[in-house]
Amino acid sequence: MSRLDSFIFRMTAQREILNHLTGKLDGLDGPILELGLGNGRTFDHLRECFPDRRIIVFDRAVGAHKTSTPEPENMVVGEIRETAQQYIGVNAALAHVDIGTGYDEKDAITLTWLPQLMAGLVAPNGFAVSGLELQHPHLEPLPMPPGVEKGRYFLYRRV
Repeated sequence: MSRLDSFIFRMTAQREILNHLTGKLDGLDGPILELGLGNGRTFDHLRECFPDRRIIVFDRAVGAHKTSTPEPENMVVGEIRETAQQYIGVNAALAHVDIGTGYDEKDAITLTWLPQLMAGLVAPNGFAVSGLELQHPHLEPLPMPPGVEKGRYFLYRRV
């Protein structure tokens, strides 16, 4: 499979999972967290799916298009591994992270800290969505929505 096709399938899976969660956050307080702003496309989609939610975004630097950049009070700049630690216990209704590199050795390092971080950020019964598989005893894998290939993207409920 070409890298372009792989990217398209991953982004389609991401969109389908986020769309699937629309309406499922009812009864859950807490913000939505976006770990990795990038160019802002996912942040923009989250605003559309959850217009009444505060969305706090984390990234090393702001490089997104100006129409897809959060307000300064909702943008946390710095190394995600460090800055997001300050939000442990925020009880997010949803946390999304897509910071995988596609390099197994680099992603293995990220996976030494990311599952624990995500489990600490998400409220009980809240959702974690990730481009990398998160193995943690407090993150229960959920079935994929229709049309999303297993292993393409990952969806969890915080137990």
